[in-house]
Amino acid sequence: MNTLLLAANTAGYTTPQLWRILTKAGYFIGLSGAIGTTITYATTVRPSLRAAEHTGNTGDGNDAAVLRSRSATYLAWAGVVLLVTGYLQLAARVARSGKGMPFGDALAPDRILDFLRAPAAKGAWIAQGTVYLVQNLVLLATAAAMIALFAPAARRHTDRIVLAVLPAALAVTLIAAVPATEPADLDRWLDLVLDQAHIVSGTVWLGGLALLVALAGTRGRLGTGAGPLWADLWRRFSLVAMVCVGAVVVSGVWLSWKHVGSLSQLWTTGYGFALLIKIALVLGLVAAGAVNQFWLMPRIALARRADDTASLRRLTLHHFPKVVWGEVVLGVAVLAVLPFLSGSARTEAGSAKAVSSGSVFAAGAALVIALAVSLYATAKASEALSRRPVVAPAASA
Repeated sequence: MNTLLLAANTAGYTTPQLWRILTKAGYFIGLSGAIGTTITYATTVRPSLRAAEHTGNTGDGNDAAVLRSRSATYLAWAGVVLLVTGYLQLAARVARSGKGMPFGDALAPDRILDFLRAPAAKGAWIAQGTVYLVQNLVLLATAAAMIALFAPAARRHTDRIVLAVLPAALAVTLIAAVPATEPADLDRWLDLVLDQAHIVSGTVWLGGLALLVALAGTRGRLGTGAGPLWADLWRRFSLVAMVCVGAVVVSGVWLSWKHVGSLSQLWTTGYGFALLIKIALVLGLVAAGAVNQFWLMPRIALARRADDTASLRRLTLHHFPKVVWGEVVLGVAVLAVLPFLSGSARTEAGSAKAVSSGSVFAAGAALVIALAVSLYATAKASEALSRRPVVAPAASA
């Protein structure tokens, strides 16, 4: 972090204040808990538990109940985190709107109310404060619904609550992106859309990993036959994570091109250096995902096919979570870097503003196709590895 601050200062970059770093990183942690947890529960945990109950493959009989209970508790605490970080992020917006306003003053409810009730700027179709008012009302409703899962009566309806909260959690970030003035050109529209795609896919990726790691912590309460259920959980989330990787890469390339004019700006500007660190961390996440796809997932499939209960449980509840823990740490590090990505490397370096063209869109289409082919090939390669005839496949795992 000191290296980042030094590079930023030497490039004429204004280092964000500590309160700005903590509130922005915290806000994205809150979004990861709300968006990532609800989407992962809906797409991975819920269908896996329902499938296990339908086939009677629920370990010693209470595994599904244990995982549902832990999921409800996790969701409730994620609601608390969203509520707290959302309030702090709103106060940070208030502090930034006032010239030299201390962050402590911005926490006052009357300051926040003044900010939310401020009239629209000239030429705006809606007041910016109104946008944030609607966003935070949705955030409050989302957090309240999640916190309700602390109550035993609400836990009986966890599935319904999650499905109801999911679109509201997405709306928290989407509403905040609504522009108060109409974007002037196509590039600005693409900036808004791809920025939100980057946020949503990143929060689903990190939030989902954190939820599954938390659920894996129940292994002491799970039966010896929990391996097949967890094999299905990891398989389903691997598909979700793969989609997120594709969305993060495509949107990230666009946003990087908009803000960085040349490779040298990655180490000669504060913004570029922060982006370089973020890219390195994301590559670490992708590398860990590759370990899961090419090493752990095939061994899990082989152990399951061989009906090797002990190896399957060890792989799904001991080895896999260890790798995922590393991914969670890298993901949190990415969020810690985000507050430093303010401004633009192009502006710092005095280079021209990025303007899209037919060749840029053609290159983008080529990237999307190449990435889709790469992800498809990854899935097929992992599947092929899982079909290899190996003697005692999980013994060396």
